[in-house]
Amino acid sequence: MESPFEILGVSPDADEDTVRQAYRRRAKETHPDQGGSKREFQRVKAAYETISEDDVDQWGERRGGPRPRPRPEPEPAEPEEFQTEVEYLEYQVLDDYGWSLDDDDLFEKARRAGLGEADHGRFVVTGDDSLLEAAEDAGQSWPFSCRGGACANCAVAVVEGEMEVFVDHVIPPELSEKGIVLSCIGTPTTETMKVVCNVKHLPELEDLWLPPRPN
Repeated sequence: MESPFEILGVSPDADEDTVRQAYRRRAKETHPDQGGSKREFQRVKAAYETISEDDVDQWGERRGGPRPRPRPEPEPAEPEEFQTEVEYLEYQVLDDYGWSLDDDDLFEKARRAGLGEADHGRFVVTGDDSLLEAAEDAGQSWPFSCRGGACANCAVAVVEGEMEVFVDHVIPPELSEKGIVLSCIGTPTTETMKVVCNVKHLPELEDLWLPPRPN
């Protein structure tokens, strides 16, 4: 079976101008109006179209190898969801070690103490998950009750970073200004955070407890 190059009378490594000139010459020779046949003219035309489209893989290598076909455009990537790395510390540990929420090096001391994961560690909050949801996804058993901002059972103290709260809640403004936030309705807005969890035992929050929700 003749290759399209043989039909046009050019070598497989011919450049585009040579192929184009050969096609014009062969088209004139085989055109029915010039004494050629319709069948032969169609063969010449098909050969030129095949080479022009670079559909030559079935005819063997050309110019040292087939011209690579254009790759399809990749699908646009989905935007990555915002993530926050949270370092947490259990409030009750502060009493055990004589630490205070006001200590500037509180988390440095926690790292040096070699605490277990229930008392100190890290997890990631993704997208618009609440801090409490992310803690639970990470295997933590933080206290909660209402999950709607109506009690202080899930309160945390934000030592570093920021959270946004989307509903009304029971925490008084003077405590909110000190970084006391409800983890059930709070979503981190900074890339890193440091929080002390289970601060419901603060004296100012004891009147805002609800009975824990049964499992």
